[in-house]
Amino acid sequence: MSVSNSLCPSGASWLIPFVIPSEVEESLDPMPDERKTLEERTQMTDLERLRHSASHVLATAILKIWPEAQFAAGPPVENGFYYDVDLPHRISPDDFEKIEAEMKNEIKANHPFEKIEVSRDEALELGKLGRLAGLGERAEPSKYKLDIIENIPADEKISLYRNGDFIDLCAGPHVMRTGNIGAFKLTTVASAYYKGDEKNPQLQRVYGTAFKTKKELDNYFAMLEEAKKRDHRKLGRELELFVFDDDVGPGLPMFLPRGAVIAEELEKLAKETEFAAGYQRVRTPHIARESLYKKSGHLPYYAESMFPPMELAGDVESLNRDPLHRGASDSTIHDSRITTKYYLKAMNCPHHHKLFASVPRSYRDLPLRLAEYGTCYRYEKSGELFGLMRVRSLQMNDAHLYMTPEQFEAEFNAVNEMYLNYFKLFGIDKYLMRFSTHDPAKLGQKFVDEPELWKKTEEMTRNVLKNSGINYVEVPNEAAFYGPKIDVQAWSVIGREFSIATNQVDFAQPRNFDLRYKDRDNVDKIPICIHRAPLGTHERFIGFLIEHYAGNFPLWLSPEQVRILTIGDEPKLMDYARSILNELRAHQVRAEIDDSTDKINGKIQRAEQMKVHSMFVIGKRDMEANAVSVRVHGKGNLGAKPRAEAIAEILLSIKERRP
Repeated sequence: MSVSNSLCPSGASWLIPFVIPSEVEESLDPMPDERKTLEERTQMTDLERLRHSASHVLATAILKIWPEAQFAAGPPVENGFYYDVDLPHRISPDDFEKIEAEMKNEIKANHPFEKIEVSRDEALELGKLGRLAGLGERAEPSKYKLDIIENIPADEKISLYRNGDFIDLCAGPHVMRTGNIGAFKLTTVASAYYKGDEKNPQLQRVYGTAFKTKKELDNYFAMLEEAKKRDHRKLGRELELFVFDDDVGPGLPMFLPRGAVIAEELEKLAKETEFAAGYQRVRTPHIARESLYKKSGHLPYYAESMFPPMELAGDVESLNRDPLHRGASDSTIHDSRITTKYYLKAMNCPHHHKLFASVPRSYRDLPLRLAEYGTCYRYEKSGELFGLMRVRSLQMNDAHLYMTPEQFEAEFNAVNEMYLNYFKLFGIDKYLMRFSTHDPAKLGQKFVDEPELWKKTEEMTRNVLKNSGINYVEVPNEAAFYGPKIDVQAWSVIGREFSIATNQVDFAQPRNFDLRYKDRDNVDKIPICIHRAPLGTHERFIGFLIEHYAGNFPLWLSPEQVRILTIGDEPKLMDYARSILNELRAHQVRAEIDDSTDKINGKIQRAEQMKVHSMFVIGKRDMEANAVSVRVHGKGNLGAKPRAEAIAEILLSIKERRP
């Protein structure tokens, strides 16, 4: 039996929020571009089925209070469920109690979820009678459901689901009965445009979440409370790490000195790790001509995610001198002058491909690993911007690896090992690699039309993942347009999920750029390319680390590693404190001294508030004993230690990047 995958859409393609909801639902990634396929629906987890059913019960409850309500989409989502409703009454959290009461009544009634297959004409007739997403026939037609029906392919069957008096256009699946829905709670309401189009009606998106047991529900909300305390936007302000400014522009973060330290330490870590792995560092400009992105295939397919082009005049002489660019498509006649379109760099790979092609290559040069912490610019919609997690300016831990087919497994494995070593360093115990493959039906549309290469590279990637024993899931229809990819999901210590990195196989762009190397027989061959970014971007990874550590960074990563606190301000004591400061800073330790006249308790309190990792408290006795009293944030007073020993421990902890 074929059930239309256009029914009861799973989220993104029908409405795109333009107001980010509260911490309960906010997604760190854009919603998927397409609804769930029939195959994906059959793979729904028990929890997703439960939440999908809860969304129908939510709609049932709303109709019992406001019978005139019209509904669009009601899918399960990552942390719960929602339903989009068109209603004159503005639903607010004050309404949640009475809505939840009606939901409980429906659950108590224990109505079965009954699937009903209908013809297209029958579905349209029910929609005209207002019966779809309704408790009975109504004067107003079910306009959103009618629109959805019109977009269902003619050869697909249509199904409805009934629970009690409520009937909805839906492909399922659901739990058996409403009584199977466990503990639930409504969380917030946001606004969204139907189909993500500002010309369409603005609807209300009512969010909730549901679990099998009340204990799971309580644990979830306890995690959310902890997440609020760890919110990187909140801590970023309090710890003076980064700021946004209206005159600079939305989605364009600026790192203050304390935040820049973290970025520099991450970059230092990446450079050391990559140098040891045989990477070579390169640097590329922030802009490029339109022709570069047409050659890479990013234009026109990626145009909506790129900033609009700049049209510049004055390249006439360079164009005339360079026969490769003479008559190039990125130059046009405008006001009797030649103008050239330039784009802000949205990705580093085209520039790196040009570097590969800049000199003749032999198989002896491979694998070639080109790395760059490149700054990219992507035009995220304003409603999708979210702190450091979704920005328009990003510095990426990027590298492109060029290799022969025989080298692929070893290189891919080495990249995965790099990921695992980073996870261990940062205390990331739970992670998952999402192996995204293509849909053969969409070759030439969403994916490069190279069926044999898709089959070959996906099989190679799958074998490496299996052989390495890495925890992964396979996700169809989510590959990059040029090859299969792996997105890395990581969970912070409180169980919050983040997308932090990517690893992509590319067989298309080396062909587009005509990249070649000479094999052992002096025959031109096209290399395979791996795009990888284990630490993602500075912005997103720092946002993750702020929440992961709750701002309590390990010593090596801490913006302020040591603060010296004096008990009193006698000249000899201050001279002793400054000598320790100078010794620490001579070893590149980020140390400061609080030379205020405040009492020691006030100095300690300020240092604790700023989450300074270590404090050297110095009084007269410490000075006389050539010692310091050591305090560590979150651990308290560790007692007095000889000055040399305390400093040596600091230096060793930083050198070894201890957790």
